[in-house]
Amino acid sequence: MLQLSPCSTAVSRVQRQRDRSASTLMEQDEAISVFNDFTDILQSEVHVDLERLRILARHGVPNQLRGEVWMYLLGVQDADRSKELTRSRARSQEYDQLEKGDPDLLRRIRAEVGRYQRRTSEMADQQYLPRFENIITAYLNTNRDVDYHPALIYLCAPFLYALDRECDAYFCFERLMQAIDEVNTTNTTKQRVAHFLSLFRYALPELCNYFEDEEVNLDEWSTSWLQNLLSKELPFSNLVALWDAYFAVSDPLEFHPFVCLAILCNAKDNLEDLEQSEIRTMLLCLPVMDMKRILADASNLHHETMERMLFEEEHL
Repeated sequence: MLQLSPCSTAVSRVQRQRDRSASTLMEQDEAISVFNDFTDILQSEVHVDLERLRILARHGVPNQLRGEVWMYLLGVQDADRSKELTRSRARSQEYDQLEKGDPDLLRRIRAEVGRYQRRTSEMADQQYLPRFENIITAYLNTNRDVDYHPALIYLCAPFLYALDRECDAYFCFERLMQAIDEVNTTNTTKQRVAHFLSLFRYALPELCNYFEDEEVNLDEWSTSWLQNLLSKELPFSNLVALWDAYFAVSDPLEFHPFVCLAILCNAKDNLEDLEQSEIRTMLLCLPVMDMKRILADASNLHHETMERMLFEEEHL
């Protein structure tokens, strides 16, 4: 049996350390380059190039710049910078005038925020609690036709994390809720779930059959995934990376079902080793994933599924 000498082992160890160091340096250089690309766009004195910003954001936004980038992508901040300070003051004044606070709502929000903070280390700081209370109550008092739901906490959290000013977080959250409401007006949740499950059976028939054999409740997890943009199920770092890409595309809610399919596709082997209760647990609390891969797979699934469905329709 061939045995390495202590000297050879030491050399190999040093080489591995050098390789890791070189890889780390390359990653740092790339991160600096990406950061500089974003700041070049954001520091434009006259007009922010939204098209360039969208192209960059699809591949992820640096943590330090995420809030500012999201404001532009969601249309809260205007690309024309000539009246930026005036609009910023106007947002602050408008938010200050919104009615906040409701004893019953506050009690329910505090309870859910407490549960959320215990499972989400990024949002564990107690400074977030009053901001959750203000934003959620302001939104519900402004939109009286909307009922409180714990999912509002999960949908609001990334904006509180990314933005320093409470008023800016509120208006970004409001834009997202408006987009979700528009989709709900066009198609009911039941219709969207039915459409997604049809795609699921079409794209991943073996996994779908396995779920049915294990008597997994398909409606339970798919409804939450679709309604709340995976805000409850994904690890927080994955969620903000996903939303970087979502806010950079024209119709993220149309693309979202294919992201859900890509997650199932990537988790397929693990899921097929589990039993019913374990499957449910995993689907409602997803593991850390490579979101760049998920987004690439989702894009491929979208194109492939649409092409296959069109081909079959033409040959009926």
